[in-house]
Amino acid sequence: MSTLTISTIQSNLFWEDKKANLDMFEKKIEAIEEKTEIIILPEMFSTGFTMNPSAFAEKMDGITVSWMQEKSRKKNIVLTGSIIIEESGNYYNRLLWVLPNGEIGYYDKRHLFGFAGENHHYAAGNKRLIASVKGWRINLQICYDLRFPVWSRQTKNDTVPEYDILLYLANWPERRSAAWKTLLTARAIENQCFVVGVNRVGNDGNGIYHSGDSLVINPLGEILHHTAHEENSATITLNKDLLNETRMKFPFLKDGDDFFIQ
Repeated sequence: MSTLTISTIQSNLFWEDKKANLDMFEKKIEAIEEKTEIIILPEMFSTGFTMNPSAFAEKMDGITVSWMQEKSRKKNIVLTGSIIIEESGNYYNRLLWVLPNGEIGYYDKRHLFGFAGENHHYAAGNKRLIASVKGWRINLQICYDLRFPVWSRQTKNDTVPEYDILLYLANWPERRSAAWKTLLTARAIENQCFVVGVNRVGNDGNGIYHSGDSLVINPLGEILHHTAHEENSATITLNKDLLNETRMKFPFLKDGDDFFIQ
């Protein structure tokens, strides 16, 4: 299909209060009146970016996972966001990709934010997840992954690029918002894709302020949507004609480097 409509929810979070966050996001999801196909929540949307995973982790049949399945089915949309999952004795910052039929894909954050000690509390993932909706391919990533461009780089292919949209869920602090905005734009230009970055706003439990700065950027690096310093829900329609035209007019991807990530 030539278009894909997404909805982003930029919100403050209740620190380490799962019930309050689920109740809040339920209201925000129900308030989206526009026809949409994907609703995107921030990183660790049910708890905030906590380094106390043992108190809030759940299994893949846990309360938040079931909640996401219910909202996806009721709204008939794909619902995505990351939460804390415990599996085989490890904790993961796991992005869930929940379909209306109840099926779930997932991506475990590869690059753990050592500056905040995330690497001491969570295990790293090692596999990318590229989802598909209406023929659109979406590369799913989380926050700190943004700083490592090789992990998101389009695989060299002379005919069909690996993905069309690069999606980042985040709890990215305002003090580094310039890096957030610059790197999101760079990822769009270098990979000739749409980039969607969905961040939280407000202070977390450590008193760190988040400005949001959620962005939707087209393959030319042009900003289609930007909102900062406030809670906001936005619905944006992406057009594949622009994507195809950009890639045909500027066939830069075919000149890229060959590489393989272990």
